[in-house]
Amino acid sequence: MSGSDVEILKRALERERAARKQAEKILEQKAAELYELTQKLRHSNEKLEVLIDEKTSELNGVFENIVDAYVVTDLYGNVLKMNNPAIDLLEADFTNESINLMDIVMPSEYENVLELFQKLLHNGSLTDVHVKIQTKNQHLKLVHINCSIIYDAQGKAKAAQGIVRDITKSDEDEKKLIESENRLSTLILNLENAVLLEDENGKIVLTNHKFCEYFEIPLKPEEIVGNDYHKISDNYKFLFDDPDYFIQRVDEILSLKKMVIGDELIMNNGRILERDFIPIIESDNYKGHLWSYRDVTLKRSYSKSLEAQKQKYSSIIANMHLGLVEVDTEEKIIMVNQSFTQMSGYTEEEVVGRKASSLFLDSDDVHIFKEQTRKRLRGESSSYEVVVNIKSNERRHWLISGAPNYDLEGNVTGSIGIHLDITDLKNLEIQKELLLAQLAKSNDELHEYAHIVSHDLKSPLRSIDALVNWLKADNLDKFDEISLKNLSLIEETLEKMEQLIGDILDYSSLNSSNEEFTEIDCNELVVDLIKVIYVPNHIEINLKGILPKINGDRTKVNQLFQNLLSNAVKFIDKEKGIIEVSCIELDNHYQFQIKDNGIGIDPAFHDKIFKIFHALNKNKDSTGIGLSIVKKIVDLHQGKIWLESKVGEGTTFFFTLKK
Repeated sequence: MSGSDVEILKRALERERAARKQAEKILEQKAAELYELTQKLRHSNEKLEVLIDEKTSELNGVFENIVDAYVVTDLYGNVLKMNNPAIDLLEADFTNESINLMDIVMPSEYENVLELFQKLLHNGSLTDVHVKIQTKNQHLKLVHINCSIIYDAQGKAKAAQGIVRDITKSDEDEKKLIESENRLSTLILNLENAVLLEDENGKIVLTNHKFCEYFEIPLKPEEIVGNDYHKISDNYKFLFDDPDYFIQRVDEILSLKKMVIGDELIMNNGRILERDFIPIIESDNYKGHLWSYRDVTLKRSYSKSLEAQKQKYSSIIANMHLGLVEVDTEEKIIMVNQSFTQMSGYTEEEVVGRKASSLFLDSDDVHIFKEQTRKRLRGESSSYEVVVNIKSNERRHWLISGAPNYDLEGNVTGSIGIHLDITDLKNLEIQKELLLAQLAKSNDELHEYAHIVSHDLKSPLRSIDALVNWLKADNLDKFDEISLKNLSLIEETLEKMEQLIGDILDYSSLNSSNEEFTEIDCNELVVDLIKVIYVPNHIEINLKGILPKINGDRTKVNQLFQNLLSNAVKFIDKEKGIIEVSCIELDNHYQFQIKDNGIGIDPAFHDKIFKIFHALNKNKDSTGIGLSIVKKIVDLHQGKIWLESKVGEGTTFFFTLKK
């Protein structure tokens, strides 16, 4: 470092020392001033406390016992004194903690409170000040304040004092009252009834839109307030059918000053009004009255229409062929129609007031009627059958449809029952059950008979077949060609006869099976079936897609597919035969189809082939029962069967089975 650099550094250090000394002198001077100010403030506070003590000691007996909250603060808002109501209101005690009123003022009120405080200092007092505060316990309150400045002997402001009232509830009540008045005013203006309120001098105080509409007044409701009702009534009296009576009736009502309800007025335009007059009495003094008008035109029209309908339906009820009975909650008959008297043999006078259950039912059946009565009391409707004893002691079967009867308030007052005599139907039902029982017995006997006949017929057939074979074997060298051919025809006839007996037995047994429906995998069933039935080498059976699973009688479904596939194989006349089995899914069924390229079936026979013993050719293997069995199996599975075919091209059988 050079000598010049050292010199510069020395001068800089000297300037820094000088500046530090000057700052220390300034700090000492400010500290002295602050000390002096503090002493003055302490002295001033001491004087203020003395002044407050002097002032409050003078009023101590007053402020300590006033109901309202009393608070004294310095000019900065710090609480110097408060009474017990103030402690309760602010929920804080300044004796235990320092309180500044600005701390409890809502932030949104700061600017307003500062402005008010400036006015207080300027004017010396303020009245009717409203301020929102939040107490120490976080309660929001609206307070009313009357406050003033406390001056010392020289007239200098030293503190502030104020009376504080909690008006939170009053403010809420006032708001609710205003809201209620607004709602009431809006409600009255938009009422469906026309309303007119007058004071004791006949001046209009309040009205609404409906009043102006009914009386064709081309003004808004507020525009006729203050008018004399009697004067303007002369202008619209001619709207009524009898103008003079309208005015006369108004004067009569006003002179009596008594309540009038449902006074009817008829207007020229066909409208019918009902008028109410309600006097307003306060402390035995008449304060005015309220007119209310409502349009009852539709009501009157409905009443007339209802009366006409009542007469109409009363006539229908009286003459209908169904017995009508109305009973109360104690089962006593209130009303019956003419048909019921004819059904029961009793006159109306003989049954009204009596209990229906004891009059018509045996003691063993009374509980049925009691249970139905309990249902009516619960508001339930139902239909039921009973056996009754009519006046002639004849037992009849009645079907009763009952429903609860209600009053205008919705309370059950009893029940109404519609009665139908079903004795003849009941007798037919009994006969039907007997016939069904006899039919079931006959079916069982027929089924048993079919088995017996089958056995008895097959036995001689087998004997004849054996005898023919023995005869043929013993005389083989003696019979000529024609005789041998005739013997072969006998054997074929015997074989066909045995097959026919077997098919008849199968057909008669279809409805007698008690086997329950089970899940059947049709794909697996058909694949196994193809392996069992005889299929020549020149014929192919193909499955197009996977066949579904269904619920059914496995034995019968197996027989269904076997008959259709065997039938298709039997009647294929092509060098290369093709049989296709496929299925599509419907909403509630599966639709199967078995298609072949065989000889086809003439459309003239499509409706006949499913009938028993209808064979379309003389094939020795055809008995005319196979397709009848197929149809019966499909019917048992709630399906249908039909076909499409062209002669020489082939046949497609369609059938549906329920899922």
